[in-house]
Amino acid sequence: MTDIVVPVLGESVSEAIVADWKVSEGDAVKKDDLLVELETDKVSLEISAPADGVISKIAAAEGDEVEIGVVLAVLEEGASAKAASKAPASAPTPEPAPSAPAAAPSSNAPMAMPSATRVMAEKGVDPAQVTGTGKGGRITKGDALAASAAPAPAPAAAPRDTGPREERVRMSRLRQTIAKRLKEAQNTAAMLTTFNEVDMSAIMASRAKYKDLFAKKHGIKLGFMSFFVKACVTALKDVPEVNAELDGQDLIYKNHYDIGVAVGIDKGLVVPVIRDCDILSMDQIELGIATMGKKARSGKITMADMMGATFTITNGGVYGSLMSTPILNAPQSGILGMHAIKERPMAVNGEVVIRPMMYLALSYDHRVVDGKGAVTFLVRVKECLEDPERLLFDL
Repeated sequence: MTDIVVPVLGESVSEAIVADWKVSEGDAVKKDDLLVELETDKVSLEISAPADGVISKIAAAEGDEVEIGVVLAVLEEGASAKAASKAPASAPTPEPAPSAPAAAPSSNAPMAMPSATRVMAEKGVDPAQVTGTGKGGRITKGDALAASAAPAPAPAAAPRDTGPREERVRMSRLRQTIAKRLKEAQNTAAMLTTFNEVDMSAIMASRAKYKDLFAKKHGIKLGFMSFFVKACVTALKDVPEVNAELDGQDLIYKNHYDIGVAVGIDKGLVVPVIRDCDILSMDQIELGIATMGKKARSGKITMADMMGATFTITNGGVYGSLMSTPILNAPQSGILGMHAIKERPMAVNGEVVIRPMMYLALSYDHRVVDGKGAVTFLVRVKECLEDPERLLFDL
């Protein structure tokens, strides 16, 4: 008998939800056959059979929350479906793999100043529920007093009854996490959006001129995204605070340019990362984006693929969006929103001409980036896109 257990899920992830069983008890399986899909708060994970055999028991139902090491199913290696069906129904249930001992409550609580510890003890405040604003995230006396004065959270409302033409569907773990993090970003950051527009004529002309040669040489299509990635890297170098991160009372300036590119999939939005974009060529960026997009849509993307971005680009234009205010991907301080290209009459040298125009939106954390920096960043992106030769000469 072989236990099929929840594997290590990745950094900072300790549990998952059993999303979809692909087999039933008594089914014969071959090595590497897909058995079950798990959902974590970041990605979906597929568990395959380690050997030929029969699923003699399924120990976790769809919708169950399971921790690392917990037994999902039992595989009887080398057995056939017919032989497994003759097994006694009273076969003993395998014991679940022991889970790691729970950490002491104090280990999860943030560090607190002595005066804050005294106030929390007197007021009955749980340190784990207090956000520290001191250096390194320490809880100050002011944090403790503010937490003690805060009103108690209202009890959650009971689920309402659904009507005859309604359907209640539980949100996926990924969807829940997206909702939580977007709301946290709004609640935490001083988020503001600034807009500009870019004439896409030059990029469209360059792309039309070189796309066939580019594809022939590099084996990948030349899209718009590599131009935008390169333009953003140039702008991030000129306005480094947009590439920075707020950590307590400190700013962490990042001298690397790992760009997250948002990809829409059936279950929500994921943001794989293209790393070291400052040293990548255009074809390497296009290949990276295409590879990550394919992995995301096929459910093969990993948590490592989505960690560590310093800045994000999202393209609502592929869905027809004309303008939007994108939400920050915390702890980043900036996100660029691309939109649909529309031909519009523009005044150029005193004449009205029709040009393919795109609205750009930069949402930024005003605690880190001043308005001047945000506008300067967006203008630099616009300049690079309207005159792509600037990217060649690093201007």
